[in-house]
Amino acid sequence: MKTLTRTTTYPSPADIVFQCLDNLGVTGTHMTQSSAMMMGSKLDLRFLTEHHTGLGTKYRWTGKMMGLKMDFTVEVTKWMPGEEKIWETIGEPELIIYSWYRMHLMLTETMGGTCARLSISYKKPKGIFHNLLSFLFADWYCKWCLKHMLEDANKLLMNDKEHGEERKNQ
Repeated sequence: MKTLTRTTTYPSPADIVFQCLDNLGVTGTHMTQSSAMMMGSKLDLRFLTEHHTGLGTKYRWTGKMMGLKMDFTVEVTKWMPGEEKIWETIGEPELIIYSWYRMHLMLTETMGGTCARLSISYKKPKGIFHNLLSFLFADWYCKWCLKHMLEDANKLLMNDKEHGEERKNQ
């Protein structure tokens, strides 16, 4: 198993940062929109539980990338609002460059903001073809995901902060 981590500090309280990073509409955007890193593909997201946040939340990603089927279910296995969240693939995931992955978010209050530490741990897939793709692209893709998840959250937080300042000044 391999783990890659990225850290960002936000000028917002931990509970606000957690709400933002817990929202798949923010952190999953990079997978639901066509991009070069997604090889022009995008994945569809469907919640399998009525609740969209919290412990036990399950959702399913489906689609194709490079003509290869992707179909995997993710479950939130740890959820401590304002502090920590862990979510990982369950069942028999059909992935291309991993056989399984786990995301881990840890928040720490700092002077004037919150430090978010986001990591992805993954196992290499079976089979020569998928293993080769993993060797070539897994770390690169992980770094791209972590960067986009944290940057998309930052954009939303900064936008909310600007609108809050505008409302305050009116």
